[in-house]
Amino acid sequence: QVHLAQPGGGSVQPGGAVILSCTASGMRFSIRAVVWYRQAPGKQRVWVATISPSGTTSYADSVQGRFTISRDNAKNTVYLDMNSLKSEDTAVYYCKTLVSGIEYWGQGTQVTVSS
Repeated sequence: QVHLAQPGGGSVQPGGAVILSCTASGMRFSIRAVVWYRQAPGKQRVWVATISPSGTTSYADSVQGRFTISRDNAKNTVYLDMNSLKSEDTAVYYCKTLVSGIEYWGQGTQVTVSS
């Protein structure tokens, strides 16, 4: 059974950094594109970043240059390295992948950027 696990998040001060992880079980992440989304309070879920099976990455303009998506195929894990955090980065962050046309989502990780 496919499952995406996201460890708990936390709070960080503006300008700080945090690394999120998304670990898959029941499937091989290495052959899948993996996408990070986020949902701020009262807003729709929006795309943040994508990593292809070959490692090609793409980012939303709002996080370009501050966030880095990467993968460790040996650990079946994808990371989102978030730097220079701003209050507007406060959101629940979700990872997602597709397996045989079915979307699988992580449970979400709360990141709060506040002084």
